[in-house]
Parts: sequence; C-alpha cells; structure tokens
Amino acid sequence: MAKIKPFKGIRPPKDFVEQVASRPYDVLNSEEARQEADGNEKSLYHIIKPEIDFVSGTDEHSPEVYQKAVENFNMFQEKGWLVQDNKEHYYIYAQTMNGHTQYGLVVGACVEDYMSGAIKKHELTRRDKEEDRMKHVRINNANIEPVFFAYPDNTELDAIIKQETSVSPEYDFVAPDGFGHHFWVIDNDKTIARITELFAQIPNLYIADGHHRTAAAALVGNEKARQNPFLYGIPAIWCSNNLTTAMLTQCRLYREVTGDYNYFLADCFPASQLQIIDYNRVVKDLNGLTPHEFLEKLKENFIVEEKGVQIYKPKKLHNFSLYIDGKWYSLTAKEGTYDDNDPIGILDVTISSDLILRDILGIKDLRSDKRIDFVGGIRGLEELQHRVDSGEMKMALALYPVSMKQLMDIADTGNIMPPKTTWFEPKLRSGLIIHKLE
Repeated sequence: MAKIKPFKGIRPPKDFVEQVASRPYDVLNSEEARQEADGNEKSLYHIIKPEIDFVSGTDEHSPEVYQKAVENFNMFQEKGWLVQDNKEHYYIYAQTMNGHTQYGLVVGACVEDYMSGAIKKHELTRRDKEEDRMKHVRINNANIEPVFFAYPDNTELDAIIKQETSVSPEYDFVAPDGFGHHFWVIDNDKTIARITELFAQIPNLYIADGHHRTAAAALVGNEKARQNPFLYGIPAIWCSNNLTTAMLTQCRLYREVTGDYNYFLADCFPASQLQIIDYNRVVKDLNGLTPHEFLEKLKENFIVEEKGVQIYKPKKLHNFSLYIDGKWYSLTAKEGTYDDNDPIGILDVTISSDLILRDILGIKDLRSDKRIDFVGGIRGLEELQHRVDSGEMKMALALYPVSMKQLMDIADTGNIMPPKTTWFEPKLRSGLIIHKLE
C-alpha cells in the first residue's frame, strides 16, 4: 500500500512565483539555462543549474558548483524568495495544455516504498545521472524538484481534488511556453488525514517521468535513514534499562517517522488524466543503402504505402510514419512480426528498434549510438521533416504513442521499456514547492 505524508513545503510568495519557477534541470543545457535566467536573480536555475553563476564552460559536476547550489538555496530563503509553510500540508498542482487540465496531489512519497518496489518503474537509470542528483539532494538537504508519479484512479480522491480546487488557486500563471500552472494548498486537517488513508488503499504508485530524480531522492533518503540510530531497533545502551512497553512503542514510532528524509517530493496524478506523447527517431544514414533499397528491405516485415509530400501521422498501434527522400510513407507491421501477449514485444518502440533500427540500419544501442537522435512529439512531425530536408538526417520515423495502460502493465510485470519510449508534456514546473529533509 502507498505510504505518503504531508510536509511543510518551501515555496515562493505569490508575487515571486513566476520569477522563481523554472523548467526542470534536465530539459535544457547550461547555456540555455543561462539565457533563460539572464537578468532574473530569483530564477530557480541558480539552484538547480548553479553552473550559470560561473564562467561559460565550468564543469557542472565540480564541487564548487554543488556548493554554489546550497549557497543560493540559503540565500533565496534569507531574502524571502522561498518561505517554508508553518504546518504540514498536501498541495494540488494542476497543469493546462491545449485546453486540457490535469490535477495532481503533491505529497511526500515514501522512501521505503521505492526501495521495496511498491513504487514501480518502467525505465532503467544510469548511475552517473543518479549520483549527480544525489549530490544535489545531499548538499541542499532538500528535494528541490519534484518527481512525476501516476496512481490508479480513485473516485474519492477525485472528489477531494474537485472540492479543494473550487476556490481561487494560490498560484495561477501561464509560463513562457504557453502552459498554464495552478496551485492550491490543502489546509483542512481532516482532509489531509483522509488523503493519507486513501493512498494507503492504493497498491502501487508508478513513476511516469523523472526516474533519475526519483532514484536520487530515495537513495539519499535511505542513506539518512540508515544513519538513524533507531533504524534497527533500540540502541544497545538503552537495553540495559527496564523500558516499559509504552516506551518501546514510542521508540519504534520515532524510528519510523522521524525525519522527512523518509519521504521525498512527488506530484501524483490520476493515470486517466495523463497522456503520453509520441517519442520519434531521426537517423543520420541508411547503413550504406539507397532509399529504394531501404524501402525494399522494409517490405519484408511491413506493409509500405507511399503517402506523398503531405505529413502523415501514425493512425494506430503498429502503424509507423516514415519520412525519407522528400516523401512520407505508412509502415504497418505484418502479423507475426510482434507478440501482442508480450508486454514489451507489443510496443511499437520494440518493433521499430528490432526490425528497422537494428536489423536494417545496424543501430543496436539506442543509448550510445551517435547515428540516431530522438525528438519529442511536442515539436510536431514538421520537426522531423525539417531535420531530414536540412541534410542533417537521412530518415525520420514517427511512432504511435505508448498508452498509460501499457506503461502500468509493463511496470506491474517487472519489465523495463526500451530507451526513449515515453514523452510527457507538460513538464512539471520546478520551484512551486520544495521539500526539506528534516
């Protein structure tokens, strides 16, 4: 069952929120962050991308850069740009894109749930990326940025969210990218307690986006918990005393709940409100083949239909869109080339990775091969066409997006999705709420 708790959030006053809020650290590089923060001393980039306070080219993983993060975090609090709430709350964070609004609960997610697998993942993580964010969490003693979770729909939680959002939000603004962000504080103690109870009835939470941030937050929390002398029971020196049952119970409770390091910052959304956007591929060469030869090889496993110069978008599962040599094509995987009973084999990213990228183009490692690049569907298929027409790439492949059901099924079966499978929009805005590990 999912264990969550309310927490005393650190967040900007209303008048500062638009200046503080930023995109997540991992969706832009150092120079892009430097440009976005230019002239804005209150930008969260000074904490999550502190290399921007040094000369261009400074190693973002150097000790002085991490130290600058905590200096800036402390300074933001000293100047009143970030202020901690005086009591524990849950919060509601809603995002609006293209007229659709999704509502999530901001909670402290349990470290133990991640370590035990009750918080389920669908992607592998890289240790170097984990360690980078772990250093950031350790030195700041805080989860500066949230992770993005999904949970199975719950009608009572839906009703609570509807009731709490019937009043004016604490924050309400449109970011420069055109996405709306809305934020409420849940203050009623009975409502807070009921949310905790309802999550305790939910078997699992699912990482939607932010696997590295989740791993980093949980691993640092676990480190801190292991340093707690009460973790493994009553300290030996105490055992010589005649402790009452009540005292022993109190010690056990202290071990379990002391320190917010046992929890980390998570935005949890009902799965039905989330939509995964397509995550497409562009390739620099055809592995020595001509466009005609490439198309002929595709016909072994796909029904290939020329669609002309107008952009063609995949219509359903197992249908792909190919752009090559100035034309769009529909590719439909033939029966027998995939297994609908295999939660990984059914994925279009698996079919395309195996039958096109690996078998025809010789691209075996999507994480490291420099011949391939990936384009989030938020950019539109026009971006794929542009990169091919510019001469930068030789072909582009658009995929039908993965569903939330597929994601959860894969996580439930303990499987891992192939790389670059899911793309979520809008991204969570960082800086609306911070969780201190105290």
